[in-house]
Amino acid sequence: MLRKVLTSALLLALFGVVGATLVAITYSATAERIEANHREALLKRLNALVPPTSYDNDMVSDTIRIDDPELNPKRHPATVYRARRMGRPEAAVFSVVAPDGYNGAIQLLVAIRHDGTLIGVRVVSHHETPGLGDNIEERKSEWIHGFDGRSLTNPPEERWKVKKDGGVFDQFTGATITPRAVVKAVYKTLKYFDRHRREIFARQAKQMEIEHGQSAVHRDHP
Repeated sequence: MLRKVLTSALLLALFGVVGATLVAITYSATAERIEANHREALLKRLNALVPPTSYDNDMVSDTIRIDDPELNPKRHPATVYRARRMGRPEAAVFSVVAPDGYNGAIQLLVAIRHDGTLIGVRVVSHHETPGLGDNIEERKSEWIHGFDGRSLTNPPEERWKVKKDGGVFDQFTGATITPRAVVKAVYKTLKYFDRHRREIFARQAKQMEIEHGQSAVHRDHP
């Protein structure tokens, strides 16, 4: 009886080891592919805003993370992907959050040329009302392209609002909160870039303290 119990215990232990080994092998074999797929999807989104012919660095790796209330009033860290050509700054793509959408946070990509001009804006994710707030999506309407070529002087800063608030950007019928949140987030991103452009491109992709405020810039691992 004792031998049978010991044999059963050993067999169970062996099955456990074999099972754990198989799981580890499977994870090891798929993790690299999952990471590659993630990187490929991210690069596709970035290149939709910043053409790959305009930079020659690895923009996915040339990345910093900014945790600063000036940019993220509700403590949503922003990731910045930096495009360079022959070492010279060309553009920065900010992954930021508009925290005050109608149904919660709206994740955005905001691409800015080194001269401070917007290349474009894209919505990555949101929970806005279908048929109303979801017109911020590129596939649903042309509204998001209204940011193309804009800057802090085009329009003047006091006009960086939806038309209902005295600005130049359209709102949606029955849905003003959503476009208002996006316009506000893009404007804040432009302001931050204008104030910190030099240090954004000067920082190495590793943890560093920023001199202003109590914010810090960290390397991001996409």
